[in-house]
Amino acid sequence: MSARDLLLAYYGDDFTGSTDALEALTTAGVPTVLFFEAPDAQALARFPGVRAVGMAGHARGRSPQWMREHLAPALEALARLGAPILHYKVCSTFDSSPQVGSIGCAIDLGVPLMTGRWSPMVVGAPRLRRFQAFGHLFAVAEGEGHRLDRHPTMSRHPVTPMGESDLRRHLAAQTPRRSGLVDFPRLKQGEGAAAVRAIHEAGADVPVVLIDVLDDETLREAGRLVWEGRGDGLFSASSSGLLYALAAHWHATGVVPMPEPLPEASAVQAIAVASGSCSPVTAAQIEWAQANGFATHRLDIPRLLGGDGAEIARAVESACEAWARGLSPLVFSAQGPDDPAVRAFEDAARAAGLDRAEAALRTGRALAEVMCAILDRLPQLRRIAVAGGDSSGEVAAALGVQALTMTARLAPGAPLCRAWSREPRRDGLEIVLKGGQMGGTGVFGSVRDGAAT
Repeated sequence: MSARDLLLAYYGDDFTGSTDALEALTTAGVPTVLFFEAPDAQALARFPGVRAVGMAGHARGRSPQWMREHLAPALEALARLGAPILHYKVCSTFDSSPQVGSIGCAIDLGVPLMTGRWSPMVVGAPRLRRFQAFGHLFAVAEGEGHRLDRHPTMSRHPVTPMGESDLRRHLAAQTPRRSGLVDFPRLKQGEGAAAVRAIHEAGADVPVVLIDVLDDETLREAGRLVWEGRGDGLFSASSSGLLYALAAHWHATGVVPMPEPLPEASAVQAIAVASGSCSPVTAAQIEWAQANGFATHRLDIPRLLGGDGAEIARAVESACEAWARGLSPLVFSAQGPDDPAVRAFEDAARAAGLDRAEAALRTGRALAEVMCAILDRLPQLRRIAVAGGDSSGEVAAALGVQALTMTARLAPGAPLCRAWSREPRRDGLEIVLKGGQMGGTGVFGSVRDGAAT
């Protein structure tokens, strides 16, 4: 692989967002590999013909200090690959705050690594039911569109609640960098490039330029604006909307040929699921699973945080018993934002002498330990799913996975992936990493049955 072959390199701010980007690129016909640490030449040599390289990270749940220590060298390593676009992949609901997962901090770290005179930001992604108009972000939940500061989940997110739908205002609390907007009327009138020039010429720095995306037309135009304005290299903090936009332009101009359909996933008798998500979407998915061939086991959070190692053993034993009965085990920490376990989480953390971040990390690592033990006990189990970005990262790290490639589509933003590992017992494992807001009600059934939704 040479730098000339690469179209894009990206860092995903959590693991489920990273596989969302992997799906967007792979289904567009861009051969992509997602690494779990900065790849070296030997790692890249395993994947000839790759056109995009990703790195899955943890930045969404981390502080600016952590980002400066860990994200900065990761972005530097990706920039050295020589791709014309360096992408910091954020969630399509813009999860961030000045203290946690600061997108502004990521921009300030990434912009100096590229020579571009502007930093485009594309967040709207119609395929994921995310839309941006006049700089305001909207998302669909249960069939109804909501401005993000009134969204039933994001407006009361336990870590990064969204109190502002105007992304320029939200971003201004995280970075002093200038921002501007190419709104959808100017985009539809073909005035995007002129708008970018005007924003750039209004100051001496490198501004962030948000680009509205409402539909397929504005998506393609956003992709054209970014690709034709890439110069010698751009840094972009964007959702996977950027990838869908670029792919639409690449297809229209022949940079990338139209893709062949991916093979359909086959059905398996049973899967194992670990969920650390508090989303109401995941809550409905767990409820569906309980009625459709899954055996659920709730972790006792106070006992777990209090250091009761037997709690993990109980979860593993419950999962193995379910498997023996022909059911798919599903181990979860909470079922929706109104779950008493969520409301009592901080009390349980304090009782264990932990702050909220430490308690969340311990919960994610417990789910990872449970999944590893289940796989060790059930070597015939070859397909798993994980719900929740932090939990997905902990599980993937505990499994010793080095990289993922996409093998089949299932739910938007939650593809079926093949794990690449130096450990023979983990190599070839099929994994779905699902963000809390992703997938329909029956998504775990789709993972088991191989049916795309």
